[in-house]
Amino acid sequence: MRTTQIFVRSGLTIAAAAALPLALAAPSAVAAEGISVSARGSTVTVTTQACPDGGNAALMSNGQASFAQGRQVPLSGGSASWQNVSSGKHTVAVVCEDGTAAGSQTVTVGATPTTSSTTAPARGVRGGLGGGSEDRGTITLVGGGALLALAVGGGGAWYLRRRGAQHRL
Repeated sequence: MRTTQIFVRSGLTIAAAAALPLALAAPSAVAAEGISVSARGSTVTVTTQACPDGGNAALMSNGQASFAQGRQVPLSGGSASWQNVSSGKHTVAVVCEDGTAAGSQTVTVGATPTTSSTTAPARGVRGGLGGGSEDRGTITLVGGGALLALAVGGGGAWYLRRRGAQHRL
């Protein structure tokens, strides 16, 4: 009975762990009050069926309390989008052409990774931790090689001695 419970708990844990990356990787989308808002990267999109004659949508950042303060975009085919939206929480509101509110919804835009290119130095790229970018002299290299050989030789001798002691018993 106890073994069965362990397997059931393990199975549930594995299922939850497998579903978590899928949920985090999916674009955030929320539907409420006749609008659907999604964020993919730095682009926010809103769609609605509530405004057949068109209307306007506004993206309001933190600190912007009214529709007029937001970045307004006309609805085209029932949708509107904003590009290069900064990360954080934003509110999207839609007002139809006749003045009725189709709804508003908060959406979170995640931080997008940035890419940059750099030119490598003429002597190649040097990396490492701490002083890993310093040039090493011949004496340092010989000393490091000697320490490595001593460690390998000493470790091998210790291993063979322990292995031989087990067979003597």
